[in-house]
Amino acid sequence: MGVESVEALARLAAERVDHRFKGLPPDADGLTVAELADRRLNLFTGGFTTPVLALSAERLEHNLALMETYSARHGLAFAPHGKTSMAPRLFWRQIEHGAWGITLAVPHQVRVAREFGIERIFLANEVVDPAALRWIAAELAADPSFRFVCYVDSVRGVELMDAALRDSGHSARPVDVVVELGAGEGARTGVRTEAECAAVADAVAAAGTLRLVGVAGYEGEVPGADPERVGAWLRRLTALAVDFDKAGRFAGLDEIVVSAGGSAWFDTVAEVFAELPELSVPVLKLLRSGAYVSHDAGHYSRVTPFNRVPEEGTLEPAFRLWAQIVSRPSPGQAFANAGKRDAAHDLDLPTVEVLRDAGTGAVRDAVGVTVTGLSDQHAWLRTEAGAALEVGDWVGLGLSHPCTSFDKWKLIPVVEADGTVVDYVRTFF
Repeated sequence: MGVESVEALARLAAERVDHRFKGLPPDADGLTVAELADRRLNLFTGGFTTPVLALSAERLEHNLALMETYSARHGLAFAPHGKTSMAPRLFWRQIEHGAWGITLAVPHQVRVAREFGIERIFLANEVVDPAALRWIAAELAADPSFRFVCYVDSVRGVELMDAALRDSGHSARPVDVVVELGAGEGARTGVRTEAECAAVADAVAAAGTLRLVGVAGYEGEVPGADPERVGAWLRRLTALAVDFDKAGRFAGLDEIVVSAGGSAWFDTVAEVFAELPELSVPVLKLLRSGAYVSHDAGHYSRVTPFNRVPEEGTLEPAFRLWAQIVSRPSPGQAFANAGKRDAAHDLDLPTVEVLRDAGTGAVRDAVGVTVTGLSDQHAWLRTEAGAALEVGDWVGLGLSHPCTSFDKWKLIPVVEADGTVVDYVRTFF
């Protein structure tokens, strides 16, 4: 980590806590984030107000270490998708755990990462916005150590990029691009056929402002995805890299980038990338999975590749949203004070994992309590006979989909197993 990066992260620690950050103790207003962390408050008794999202310190570290080990074991470079957390401190923890760089999705996210000193960025998207391209060109011109790669998937897009970069006044250093192979008809972005891929590559070669450095795509968009279909598409991707190399399209490079990898099929990515033959120069086999950093208690807990290869390890859900029972209008119903503004709900509703007694502080597994719906600021709970749940009790909710959990919280306490808050994660969405 360079001096500028250290200084940028220090600015996060120096940010003052106030009304912008929900869930924090009201009497912490005016403290810096570092001062608040130094107090090592307890999440349950230190004045935090519900709802409050907590990130487990131990599970976070476990997940970071597991994917570092997995990537190294399979000979993969790792650029975890930063759109998941948009948290520069987590970006740096990922890099400290061996990540090659950070993947991002849109130019604003690149600006955030650059503000905090990230030197290698893979933008898994097309960029045709002239203002964004001018800014990227200026960043590349100002910092020789900045490595930037993005997608292209059309001749028209290449032409727009070339025009914007030529007009930028900073076109001496070309922008590195990879041809994105689409995952099939009806999938998201990406070139649909190999012949069209060649046409896009020809357009890149004709544009002096761009440099073709590889191929990439996203296997999570394969229609009817299963191991066979995903594997077949990945072999199309690697065959495209081989064909481009044989055609001399990568002449003059020090390495060729071949990239794929969401959070549901990285085991198949590892398997197919291991089959890549030797090319004219070394291949950077770049994996981009991002949800692992917090994992979840819903969708990703079901689709994670570690379910198929348990001998490789297990990710652990690191998020828990704590809310309080504010109403118990009938024996079969209760309401907690966390809703759509606080909890991810695009893939699954939250699940009630544990209950904390308001009087004794005792925590027990939740039995007979189910989230049936969310309003903006309330969770609707169905309670079965015998569910000991009173107004004032805390409920610990498991969440599904890390991306839409992080984006609802600007400052997230990092909590040890005994409830001690040891750090805070600042997000930028």
